[in-house]
Amino acid sequence: MDDRQRLDKATAGLEPPFAVLDMDALRANAADMARRARGKPIRVASKSIRCRPILERVLAMDGFAGVMAFTLPEALWLVSTGLRDVLVAYPTADREALRALGSDSAAAREITVMVDSAEHLDLIDGLGLPHPIRVCLDIDAGFTAFAGRLRAGALRSPIRRPDQAAKLAAAVVARPGLRLAGLMSYEAQIAGVGDSLPGAYGRLVRWMQGRSRRELAVRRGRITRAVRQIADLEFVNGGGTGSIEKTASERAVTEVAAGSGLFHPRLFDFYRSFTGRPAAMFALPVVRKPSPGVATVLGGGYHASGAPGPTRLPQPYLPPGLRYDSDEGAGEVQTPLLGEAAGDLRVGDRVWFRHAKAGELCERFATLHLIEGDQVVEEVPTYRGEGRTFL
Repeated sequence: MDDRQRLDKATAGLEPPFAVLDMDALRANAADMARRARGKPIRVASKSIRCRPILERVLAMDGFAGVMAFTLPEALWLVSTGLRDVLVAYPTADREALRALGSDSAAAREITVMVDSAEHLDLIDGLGLPHPIRVCLDIDAGFTAFAGRLRAGALRSPIRRPDQAAKLAAAVVARPGLRLAGLMSYEAQIAGVGDSLPGAYGRLVRWMQGRSRRELAVRRGRITRAVRQIADLEFVNGGGTGSIEKTASERAVTEVAAGSGLFHPRLFDFYRSFTGRPAAMFALPVVRKPSPGVATVLGGGYHASGAPGPTRLPQPYLPPGLRYDSDEGAGEVQTPLLGEAAGDLRVGDRVWFRHAKAGELCERFATLHLIEGDQVVEEVPTYRGEGRTFL
């Protein structure tokens, strides 16, 4: 029985559109990620999961500890449900959420918020909160070359040098209402960019990543040493799914962050150092046949965030050999699919897709149907299914 037959059999009683999670694939991906981390704990990126029951299951696996949330309201909610050790990966200007954090002693113990400037410190400290707030310094991990004419990596923190990090750390320590808990730096140009690409562009990516890894390992070590002279740090976090083994090899790093590799979306097919198994998929029904070589499915316009382009579209996965119409692409209410396989599809058949990214799929579906072998064994709510939409 091939994968399409297995998925169709498991979900025969469901009416598409729906989303599934292949638990055998998820467990295999988790085990491989833990192996790559070389004994260092993986903090689970909730943005890539967006399903609380799955977060809980992953955290119960060997090699995983702590959550990296994407908003403070999300972190507050997760802690209220019993999860612990939650790092908010992005700075917040949500005064109401900060007041809730600083007024709850349990939440204040479990949640760490991100800062990268004195302005963030002023905002938090100015609220006069009854409980001290744990903070983490976000360090720029981007790569620059040719006197700054080339830059690769996300535009995140303005803190790049050891002296800048030490100055901000000293400003945190000087404020009784704040506690410096850790450092974080995310090398998006390595962790989020596949290196298994053909031609000149692929060679450029591999050159950039090699240079960036060496530069960042030195700089991250120097920054960590400078900050540790000012305050004890509980953790130094770095990396992502695409760089787990590389980031974990750095002495300064105490934990890595990852999440997308659990679902293994389309964008993670293009790495040389690891191969995952597609775990999260969604099914759409064929609803009409405009011509013998075209099969049109309902919906499908689930574009991924980031710079627009073909790589942000879901992948028509099963049956293989389907492609988008260049004039329509993936549409909000209908998506025509072309290719030899389209001729064999009939109204009522289903087409299986993979999202370009991981957790963004869960913003489209209230539940995930969990598959073991060729059976659906459970249905669990996504964040949206629990009535939670944080962004």
